[in-house]
Amino acid sequence: MSNFRFFAFTSLVSLSLTGGFYSCTKDTTVPSNTADLPLTLNIPKGFPYPSIPSDNIPTVNRVNLGKKLFYDPVLSVDSSIACASCHHEYTYFSDTIALSLGVYGQHGKRNAPGLYNVAYAPYLFWDGGVNTLEEQIPGPIQNPIEMDNNINLVVARLAKHPEYVQMFKAAYDGEGPDVSTLTRAIASYERTLYSGNSRYDEYLQDGDTSALNASEKRGMNIFFGEKGECFHCHGEYNFTSNAFEDNGLYAVYPDSGRMRITLNPADYGKFKVPSLRNCDKTAPYMFDGSLKTLDDVVDHYNSGGQPSPNKSFFIKPLGLTDQDKTDLVNFLKALTDTTVVH
Repeated sequence: MSNFRFFAFTSLVSLSLTGGFYSCTKDTTVPSNTADLPLTLNIPKGFPYPSIPSDNIPTVNRVNLGKKLFYDPVLSVDSSIACASCHHEYTYFSDTIALSLGVYGQHGKRNAPGLYNVAYAPYLFWDGGVNTLEEQIPGPIQNPIEMDNNINLVVARLAKHPEYVQMFKAAYDGEGPDVSTLTRAIASYERTLYSGNSRYDEYLQDGDTSALNASEKRGMNIFFGEKGECFHCHGEYNFTSNAFEDNGLYAVYPDSGRMRITLNPADYGKFKVPSLRNCDKTAPYMFDGSLKTLDDVVDHYNSGGQPSPNKSFFIKPLGLTDQDKTDLVNFLKALTDTTVVH
C-alpha cells in the first residue's frame, strides 16, 4: 500500500465525526435562557472532537465574550493592539507581515501563525512554551513588545466597564472579570475556529476524484511519497505532527527555539511543526516569516537546507524537477478552505 493510500485509509477509519464550521462572524444571539447552554461545535468531517477543559465548555455567552475580547484593544497597555491586530480573519487568523507590530510600533520576534484548528494544538507558541489555550492568553498581553500590559491591570480595567461585567457574569456563573474568566473566555472563542473543507478534503472524504486536477494529484503523490518526504511531519487530519523539528532553515539560528523552554541543546533550532491547512493564505512562512512564498518554501526543502546541528533526518536534497515543484505547490494550494466565513 502506498504511503498516500495508507494515510488516507487510516485517516478515514480512525476519524469519523462529521460536521461543518462554527462561523466566527455569525450572530450567536439566542434567548437568555439558552445562552448559557453548551454550544455545539460543528467539527469538520474527518476531524476528532477536541479536548476541552471541563470548567470551560463553550457556551454562547462565553464565546461571545471571548470574541469581543479578541477584537478589543483594551487588552493592550495603550489600547492600540488587539489579538485580532496580528491574527486577521481575512488571512485565516494569521498576519500579512513577517513580524507583527506591537505597541509603540515594535516588531515581534516570531511570525504570528494562523489560528484555525488551534483547539487541537497540544502546545502553543513556536517553542511550545505552554500547553493550553487558557495558559497562552497572558503571553501576548504581558509581552513588552506585544501588548506590554499586566493581566491584573487588564482585569481591573474590564471591571470598570459595566457591559463587560455583565457579560462575564452571564458567561461564568456570576463571576466577574478576573484572570481565570478572562483567559477562559478568549480560549473558548478560539475553540470555535475550525477549517477542514478544502478541495483535498472533498477528494479524500467525499471521494470526489474531480476535486483535484492532474497537477494537484501529482503534487499529492509527491507530498505523501518518499519523493517529497512531506508527510512525515505534515500528516494526519491537520497536516502537522505537532512535534518540534529543526528544518535546516539556518546553520546558526538567531532564535534557540524549543531549547528556550527545555534548556536542552538537542532542542536548539527546533520549532513546532505548523499545520499546512490554508497555507496558501498565511504567508510569510517559518517561525520568523523569512520565506515569502510557497515556492520559496519548496525550494528550501528541495535544497536540503542548511547544515544545522539538530536538523531532521528527513531534511535532505530531494532532487525535485521544476514540474515537481510546481505540482507540489499546486497541491498545497488545494488545502485552502474557501468555505470559512471572513
